[in-house]
Amino acid sequence: MMSQPTNPHVPHVPHAGTELYDLGLDEPAIETPVVDTATPKQGVLKRLVHRFSVLGLIGLMLVTFWLIVAFIGPLVAPYKGGTLTSTEIFGRYSAAYPLGTDYLGRDMLSRILYGARYTMGLALAAAVLASLIGTFFGLLAAVSGRWVDEILSRLFDALISIPSKVLALVVIAAFGSSIPMLTTVAALAYIPGAFRISRSLAVNLMGLEYVQVARARGEGIFYIARVEVLPNMIHPMLADFGLRFVFIVLLLSGLSFLGLGVQPPNADWGSLVRENIGGLSEGAPAVLMPAVAIATLTIGMNLLIDNLRRRGRSHGGA
Repeated sequence: MMSQPTNPHVPHVPHAGTELYDLGLDEPAIETPVVDTATPKQGVLKRLVHRFSVLGLIGLMLVTFWLIVAFIGPLVAPYKGGTLTSTEIFGRYSAAYPLGTDYLGRDMLSRILYGARYTMGLALAAAVLASLIGTFFGLLAAVSGRWVDEILSRLFDALISIPSKVLALVVIAAFGSSIPMLTTVAALAYIPGAFRISRSLAVNLMGLEYVQVARARGEGIFYIARVEVLPNMIHPMLADFGLRFVFIVLLLSGLSFLGLGVQPPNADWGSLVRENIGGLSEGAPAVLMPAVAIATLTIGMNLLIDNLRRRGRSHGGA
C-alpha cells in the first residue's frame, strides 16, 4: 500500500487510539503528574485525642503537671521550704501567700512545691523497683521448671500475706526512717503483687502457639521470656505499675502522717497534713492544700490507668 502524500498546510489530525504511534522515538513522553494522596500527618494534639479518652487526657495532664512540679518545684518556689516568712499562723489566701501559711508561718505554696520531690520521687522509685523485680521473677517462674515456679510462688505468697502497712511499720521501727529505707520498704511491700500479675500473664502467654514454635526451634528460656513473652505484657504491666504507684503514694503519705515517713526539716505531702492538722477545725489552707495535692495526683493516675486498660483490651480484642 502506498502512503498518501501529506500536505504541509493541512494540520495532521490523528485517529482515535493512534496517539502512541504518532509519538516519535526521540520525543519525550508527557508524564501525568502524580498527586500525593497520602493523608497529612496528624498533630500532637490530634494523636493524643485519638489515643486517650477525655478522662484519660485529664489524668495525663494531672500526672504530667505534678511530675513537672517535682522537677522544677524548688526552682520556682517563692521562698525556701523551711523559711519563716510570716508572723501569722494558718494564714488565709493572699497575694503574698497564695496557699496561706502553716502552723509556724511558713509559705504553704513553697512547702508543697518542695514536698512534691519526696512524694513523687520516693513513690516513683519504689514503684519502678517493685515492678521490675516482680516482673523479672514472674517471668522466671513462668518459663522455668515446676520446682522454680513452686519455690518462688510460695515465697511471694508468704510475703503478700503480711499487710503492707504492718510490714512497713515493723521494718521502720526496727531500722529507723530514712529515704533509702522508705523506698526499700515500699518496694518490698508491693513486689509480691507485681510478681503475681506478671506470672499470671506470662503463664497464659506461654501456652500460645508462637511460644511453642519458639520452643520447638530450640530457643532458650531467656530468649523466649525477652522476645516472645515480655513485649506482649507491656500494656497490662504499665497499668499495674500505675496502680502500684498510687498504692505507694498512699502508703508513704500514711507513714508520714504517723510520723514515720520523711523526717523534718524535710517534708512530703503526708507530713504537711500531719503538721497542720490543728488547723482542720478552722478550714486552714495549710491542711487542705496538701490533701488536695495527694487527691489530684492519685485521681489523675487512676484516670490514666483506666485509659491504658481500655487501650490494652482494644488491642487484645483486635
